[in-house]
Amino acid sequence: MAADLIAVVPDQCTTAGPGLRPTLAPSVGSFVGRDESAFHRATDPNVFDWLDHVKAAAGCSHPIRLSGEVATVDRATGQLLSAARTENMPDGEIYKPCGNRRHAVCPSCARTYQRDAYQLLRAGLAGGKGIPASVAGHPAVFVTFTAPSFGIVHTRNVKRHTCGNRRRCDCRAEPCHARRATDPTARPCQHGQPSVCWARHEENDPRLGQPLCLDCYDYDAQVVWNHSAPELWRRTTIAITRHLRTRARQLGLPWVEQVTASGRVRRVPPAKPSFGKVAEMQRRAVVHYHAIVRLDGIHPYDPDAVIPPPAAFGVDDLVAAAEHAAATVTFTTRPHPAQRAGWRIAWGEQVDVRPIAADGEITDGKVAGYLAKYATKSTEATGHVSRRLDGEVIDLYANEHGSHPERLVDACWTLGGNRDWQHLRRWAHMLGFGGHFLTKSRRYSTTFRILRNARVVWRRTETGHEYADQTEEETTLIVGLLTYAGSGWRTTGDALLANTAAAMARERHEVAREEFAAVA
Repeated sequence: MAADLIAVVPDQCTTAGPGLRPTLAPSVGSFVGRDESAFHRATDPNVFDWLDHVKAAAGCSHPIRLSGEVATVDRATGQLLSAARTENMPDGEIYKPCGNRRHAVCPSCARTYQRDAYQLLRAGLAGGKGIPASVAGHPAVFVTFTAPSFGIVHTRNVKRHTCGNRRRCDCRAEPCHARRATDPTARPCQHGQPSVCWARHEENDPRLGQPLCLDCYDYDAQVVWNHSAPELWRRTTIAITRHLRTRARQLGLPWVEQVTASGRVRRVPPAKPSFGKVAEMQRRAVVHYHAIVRLDGIHPYDPDAVIPPPAAFGVDDLVAAAEHAAATVTFTTRPHPAQRAGWRIAWGEQVDVRPIAADGEITDGKVAGYLAKYATKSTEATGHVSRRLDGEVIDLYANEHGSHPERLVDACWTLGGNRDWQHLRRWAHMLGFGGHFLTKSRRYSTTFRILRNARVVWRRTETGHEYADQTEEETTLIVGLLTYAGSGWRTTGDALLANTAAAMARERHEVAREEFAAVA
């Protein structure tokens, strides 16, 4: 068993950062040019106790190590029932997963985050997780808000898909930027770069998202737009709400007299939209928003209740509201020495609004899976990955004459030199975007905290867990008096064994799931 654990090495077995993998000899399965930590750990008689101890963080690339004491206290009397010190546990520490949502940083934690995001988003469309099943009958649309153009970039456009699986699309793309020789826009730009591209780019072509001319591209406008995107989204939600309110007046629907928690009576519109939104960083390093918009009714006595909207409202009203907001919402930023009049912020022309239906082309499962996939991604698609930048390391990532991502970082840093625009430097590592990649309105669905707490309870009530008895009864409280001891696995060998055990467990789960689906 121990030999099997050493021989299997998943991609996420890293200890010093993404991209570093342990090297194995094909014959004996031990490290080449490294210590024998994996061998010593695997031959330890208590290796399986250690694997059970690190089970919760076994697949994590950089687990958090905690030391201290875990106490069980009676809720009613405050009496200390029991206490367990980490010094009596394997390694003298508790391993917790890092919880990073980015797949490039920790694939295991990102997979957990993606599954939670899927459940959260799908519950807002199909019910469950504390959301009534009646939401499946509410009007709902899937909207894609795109950014405007800041310059010509290489693209891949497939007008007609003949592939069976879009994830492995091998359809022939159209020419990137094809123009006739007589077209005035086909002439080279002022910097001598071609303005046409006849290439039919493949999906993995590194030129995708890169400008045809780096010097013609408006980098200042793009980083400002990225940074202003959260405010643009906020104004868009307000515009959708106002459009639906106007529509309610046109339909002659009566306003609802709602009683607040303080006992005050207020008149509110008969329906209100709820949102679930995910931001996608495209290859050209600009943010797009994919959103679910659901229409709910208003309960007169319970503001948090999710009830169906009036029957007069339909999905067409939601489509019209989203299209109206995308076309009309715009604002101008504060002035900057580089742009005295400020930058105009608005959505791009390519706005896609599609109804969501259980038996339609766009279903709740497809939408939730699509949005959850982008919730674990960040700037990796642009070729730029870094932590928060400062003056000591900015020269490693910013170059006004460098690549596309380097010029974007330089634009953030240069514009952020102004006192009123210092926030751009704070988000230079995100190419100007400082918003959350997944957000939702309060009434849309459940929360990540509820999902995570449910997972904790499920783990503690498993057979044999030390806190099983205490968790079943809500009369006790578990208090962790823990301090931070470090990040990452102690040795590369520990990372190898723990990550391999987690990979084998995931493989068994996938096989069981496939067998269950086949039987069903």
